[in-house]
Amino acid sequence: MKQKFNIITSTCVPLPKENVDTDQIIPARFLKATDKAGFGENLFRDWRYDKQGQPVEDFVLNDPRYQDAVILVAGRNFGSGSSREHAAWAIAGYGFRVVVSSFFADIHKQNELNNFVLPVQVTEPFLQELFDSISADPKTLVEVDLPAQTITNKATGHSEHFDINGYKKHCLMNGLDDIDFLVQNEQKTLAWENGK
Repeated sequence: MKQKFNIITSTCVPLPKENVDTDQIIPARFLKATDKAGFGENLFRDWRYDKQGQPVEDFVLNDPRYQDAVILVAGRNFGSGSSREHAAWAIAGYGFRVVVSSFFADIHKQNELNNFVLPVQVTEPFLQELFDSISADPKTLVEVDLPAQTITNKATGHSEHFDINGYKKHCLMNGLDDIDFLVQNEQKTLAWENGK
């Protein structure tokens, strides 16, 4: 069982870059590992650290104002490029529970859901409003209500509805991955196979 989703209210890490691909999320040199452990340390590695391994001072993940945020607000077309699941591992490993963007690459969006990260797709104007609010006040709170499928900018009171597959919503709200779901429904599956 994983951590269940319900309503998450948090400050946000703003990443107003468009077309962030999976190689930027987790560079290819880290893909040899088959275990999810430690991937969060290398999230956005080449933006976050210089060639000597020192933190890049002006990169947002190194800004102490955003340290406790569990929501990443990213530009349009997040997660494009290769289909590597390691990108979602890195996002989850860092501690993000939600990624907000106006468009996600389909495979990456699915990979996030499979790793208990909720991708929330919003309109371009709402995304820009979030960036503006966070820029004006890094302590801006955003509420993501999975049961109601709404996201609210607490600074303005504006909300939007977001879509999510019903099965994935059920799994997130109950802390189930695909295997957990099958195990939980084993008796139903056996009954169906036996024609009962």
